[in-house]
Amino acid sequence: MNDPRVKMQDALKQAMINKDTLRRDVLRMTLSAFKQVEIDERRELSAEDAIMILQREVKKRRESIDEAHKAGREDIASDEAAQAAVLEDFLPEQMSREEIAALAQAAVAQSGAQSAKDMGKVMGILMPQVKGKADGKLVNEVVRSLLP
Repeated sequence: MNDPRVKMQDALKQAMINKDTLRRDVLRMTLSAFKQVEIDERRELSAEDAIMILQREVKKRRESIDEAHKAGREDIASDEAAQAAVLEDFLPEQMSREEIAALAQAAVAQSGAQSAKDMGKVMGILMPQVKGKADGKLVNEVVRSLLP
């Protein structure tokens, strides 16, 4: 996996040159989140760690968008959506629902899952395969749809 931090540093410089304040601020905030985790855990982040943090930041934005819509604050929702769009540029290409479904069907067959009670077995097989390439919520929905 490629480390998104290098691309983010370059994009930050470009945003500063172009005076793109939204992009600059979002990138600074995310790079700061990377640095904070390094300090808190006292270790160098791997590319996988950086992608997980990036996914967490995108997830926070998506949750904020949902909450803003519920509260009727479309201004906040659009701002959070713009921030999420900036961050999604640095994530690896996400898998489609169909690709996830194909892997999920194979995982169901491999685990011998019969009902929703066996979902943990299927997710245990499937999640390492889609790590960093698919949203966990979407994977969960696909697996639920496959199990009676």
